[in-house]
Amino acid sequence: MAENSINDSDALLTRINSWLERAVTSGASDLHLIPDYPPVLRLHGDLKDLDEPVLDEQIVQRLIAAYCNADLAKQFQVSRNVDFSFEVALLGRMNRFRTNLFYTDELPAACLRVVPPTIPDFDWAGFPLDLAERLAGLRDGLVILTGMTGSGKTTSLAMVVERINQAGGRRIITVEQPVEYRFSQAKNSVVTQREVGTDVLSFADGLRSGLRQDPDVILVGEIRDRETAQMALSAAETGHLVFSSLHTRDTKGAISRFADFFPQDFQNDIRSQLAIGLQAIICQRLLPDVIPGTKRHLALEILWNTVPVASGIRQGKLESIDNCLITRRNEGMLSFDESVRQLFASGYITREVAEQNIVDPSRLKGSTSILRK
Repeated sequence: MAENSINDSDALLTRINSWLERAVTSGASDLHLIPDYPPVLRLHGDLKDLDEPVLDEQIVQRLIAAYCNADLAKQFQVSRNVDFSFEVALLGRMNRFRTNLFYTDELPAACLRVVPPTIPDFDWAGFPLDLAERLAGLRDGLVILTGMTGSGKTTSLAMVVERINQAGGRRIITVEQPVEYRFSQAKNSVVTQREVGTDVLSFADGLRSGLRQDPDVILVGEIRDRETAQMALSAAETGHLVFSSLHTRDTKGAISRFADFFPQDFQNDIRSQLAIGLQAIICQRLLPDVIPGTKRHLALEILWNTVPVASGIRQGKLESIDNCLITRRNEGMLSFDESVRQLFASGYITREVAEQNIVDPSRLKGSTSILRK
């Protein structure tokens, strides 16, 4: 019986690894392992069932046993939710996966995000090189990458920080949950990456101790609470370049969300601090290609903290930011509407997708999609 149990366990792990391999080779972003469903891939934004039987809880239990250490397994049992990352040898190399374990209908389930083995280049990601160079050239202040889950925020942050790393001369600290991309070792540059729950207790603790480690650049994986928001802003004000992410639909939403971390009585002061310390907010969306099932395209909203923008933030008049996005393109601003219009006019997205992602439909008038070769 014991030998059969071991063999069954090994067989389950082999099945799981085969699905992970399918995720990697197909270019999927995520693998979902949910009881009563077959394994499901997220491929270029769409869900695709694998041709496999429906799963039971033993699959996730085997995943936990193979790739989750004892402390994380205990945390999962107590909190019913845990984030971690692991590496596994597939296709002759190590592959990394960011994993969230959770319960549904009292059964364990998992979502595994495929982390590319190397940080992508800007051309592949569709991230403008001139924007990356401007961000990487900043000496201090707060830069926020925002967008919905799965919009590529982590990848964009990694690309910009790696550019800073390769340029040399900077001490870079990251606080992530979990660590995803690994930064390379570059000449005259030092990078230390700390994982929440393993190397440090929280984002705020990582920021607090990081300020005593001689940083020039700080990457905070996500701002989730008041303490982290306050420390990130304070670090930006005291001569550090701070990158972080938020989950919002647009750049204005990031400003509102940041202020909302604080009690109403403090929000005027926080907006005043943000008006001084903020450098830029970049919001991202990934839109489907005209050919279903192929790589998606990056739409951006780019807000630089110019004098009119700072005034709008300070006074809480965020509606004025819309006008800045439209009228100040010469200062590097870009609205989502214009970004979407450009993708449509270049033949990357359909008119239907463009109309779904644009606020002012009149922006599409006179725009004709070209036929891409």
